[in-house]
Amino acid sequence: MDAHGQLGTFLQARRAQLQPQDVGLPTYGDRRRVPGLRREELALLAGVSSSYYTRLEQGASCHASVEVLDAIARALRLEETERLHLRDLATACRHRRTVRRPPAERLAPAVRDLVSALDEVPVVVTGRRSDVLAWNTLGHALLAGHVDPTGPERPADRPNMARLVFLDAHIRELYVDWPAKARAVVGNLRLVAGRHPQDTRLTSLIGELTTRSTEFAGMWADHRVRACDTAEYELRHPLVGTLTVRQQTLTGASEPEQSVVMVTTAPARPPRPP
Repeated sequence: MDAHGQLGTFLQARRAQLQPQDVGLPTYGDRRRVPGLRREELALLAGVSSSYYTRLEQGASCHASVEVLDAIARALRLEETERLHLRDLATACRHRRTVRRPPAERLAPAVRDLVSALDEVPVVVTGRRSDVLAWNTLGHALLAGHVDPTGPERPADRPNMARLVFLDAHIRELYVDWPAKARAVVGNLRLVAGRHPQDTRLTSLIGELTTRSTEFAGMWADHRVRACDTAEYELRHPLVGTLTVRQQTLTGASEPEQSVVMVTTAPARPPRPP
C-alpha cells in the first residue's frame, strides 16, 4: 500500500463526506462539481493555505506538523481514533521503508497461557491481520464451529476472521446485523493498514477481499476507521439459537499486535413499559 496514496485518499474521502452546512459555511445555492467541501474550504477551516493543503492531499508533501494535522482533524470533525489514524498515515508517508514479506505470526507464550486459563468463556486470539492464532473450545464453537478447530496451529491454514466475515456464508448468517459487524471489521483493518502500510501480507488480504466482495470494496472506499475494543452483537447460532453477546478485546503491552477477544453474554435489557 502506497503511504502517500493512503494519506491523500483518506483526506479526500473524509472531505467529501462533509457538507458546507455541516461546518457553518454558506452555500449560496451554488451547484458543486464535487461532493462535500472544496479543498480551499477545508484549508480555510483548518487555518492553512489552500496550496499547502492541496499538496498534502495530493501526496506532494508529507511533512505536516502534529499541530497542522490536528487542525485538519478538527476541520474534518474526526473522532479520536480517526485523528490518531491520520497521524499514523502522515508518519508512514514520511518514513519509507524497504518492503519485505513479514513472517507468519507466532502466538506469544503469555497469551497462550491466558487462553488456557480462560476456559469458561469463549476466547479467540487474532493477530495483526485478523488471522486466528488460537481459540479455546468455546470460542471455536460459538464463532466458527464449522471450521477446522486445529487450523490456528498451522500458520498456512489459519482461519482469518475478516475473510470469514465477508466470504463465509455460515458467518454471514451468524450475525443478525451482519453489516454492523462487517463495518467494524473494515474499520479495524483500516487502522492496521495505516500503522503498517508496508505489510505485504495485509496488502494481499485487502486486495483479495476487495476483488471477491463488492461489499468489502464499498466499505473500504469509505475510509471509516474503528477500533474493535468493545462491541455488542446479536448472534443467530445454529445450535443455541439467538443470543446477545458482548465482545471485549484486550491487548498487552508486550504483544500489542495480538488481540485476545473474549465473548460474554450481554445482560438482559429491562422490558419496555407498555
